[in-house]
Amino acid sequence: MAIILNIETATTNCSVSVAQDGKLLLLKEYNSAGYSHSEKLHIFIKEALEEASLSFAELNAIAVSKGPGSYTGLRIGVSAAKGLCYSLDIPLLSIPTLVSMACKACWDGDGVVIPVLDARRMEVYSQVFDFNYEELRETKAEIIDEFSFKEFIEKGKVLLIGSGAEKCKEVLKNADFSFDTAIVPSAKEMCGLSYTKYKLGDFENTAYFEPYYLKDFILQKKKKL
Repeated sequence: MAIILNIETATTNCSVSVAQDGKLLLLKEYNSAGYSHSEKLHIFIKEALEEASLSFAELNAIAVSKGPGSYTGLRIGVSAAKGLCYSLDIPLLSIPTLVSMACKACWDGDGVVIPVLDARRMEVYSQVFDFNYEELRETKAEIIDEFSFKEFIEKGKVLLIGSGAEKCKEVLKNADFSFDTAIVPSAKEMCGLSYTKYKLGDFENTAYFEPYYLKDFILQKKKKL
């Protein structure tokens, strides 16, 4: 039996789940544009375990969403996960954010699904999957224009999901594109993915693990008046 705490903080959704053998026991999350992770995350972790009638000592592993996504959000989630792994002496698992997003998509299995996270201006983080959630194209940071995902739309339907789908919708006018802008990464979809990694012993080095930022962090400075 494996009890895993899953942490998702890569976007605006602060999300925590507790799962046993890949099955969801308890989910606590709050999606706020104001990024509530620093205030909510540790409260959610404590409440999720209490409501599942579990203690920290009963956890077998911690799983964290590894990115890409918000620099600050990822740092908060990974720091919490690593701290718990150190204190409890249990392994750390990492789940690619766009993979768990793809598992949240609802479509009929025809074509491909592309999770897209909003980045700066017309840029998104994206990855392409088939209906079996197998990767067709690796994660990229890319500028969206009328030619984006051309090689996939020529072969069938394309579903774009996530916060970056809104800016894609403004540019990609082919009728075979469809969009779901409401989907955000959640610790709920991490349950089965983290259990699979746990069974394989696919653990991270807790001391050296870093989030997958995809791009260097750029500090935005306010303009002087």
